[in-house]
Amino acid sequence: MAFRGPKVWLWRWRRNPLKRRADTVEAWVVLGVWVLTVLAGVLAGWATAGAVEHGLARERVEWRPLQGRLTEQAPGEAAVNGSAAGDQVWAKVGWTGPDGSAHQGQVRVGPGSAAGTPVTVWTDRQGRLVTKPATAAQARLRASLVGGLAGVAAAVLPFAGGRVLRGRMERRRVEQWDTDWARFDALWGRPTG
Repeated sequence: MAFRGPKVWLWRWRRNPLKRRADTVEAWVVLGVWVLTVLAGVLAGWATAGAVEHGLARERVEWRPLQGRLTEQAPGEAAVNGSAAGDQVWAKVGWTGPDGSAHQGQVRVGPGSAAGTPVTVWTDRQGRLVTKPATAAQARLRASLVGGLAGVAAAVLPFAGGRVLRGRMERRRVEQWDTDWARFDALWGRPTG
């Protein structure tokens, strides 16, 4: 890598009799890469966050709670004095869909829940069992996180491409310096090599 002196802001854009064409090209490449990186990241993150939030809002509108009943006793022993309040097990539940058809599935309930215990189940428009939809606050958080990750992932591509391009330009510049020095050494009568 070539030696670089102290950092001077916007040095590539200043007038300088020693500035080469390669310096000007590199300045435009750096500017273009940063603009593309920021645009790609912001647009991808914004679009992804909007799509996720829209999908979660649609789920809140379309998914409905229904009352179901356990069809058999849940495995395990019932919690005594709240000692295992956070523990839940899978149990079979049955419910009637909005069209009157009978459905069965599995939900998480407290251990030892008796058969016939009422349970709230969430279903989609087709009556299939789904999870409880995210609240508006949870949806915003999820959309922000997924959008942020998508934005970073999209911004990596132009940034990495710019780094590769700048590396090639740097190698070419060093090769040009070697060629120029060899030519001047020959003019001055020094051996090259």
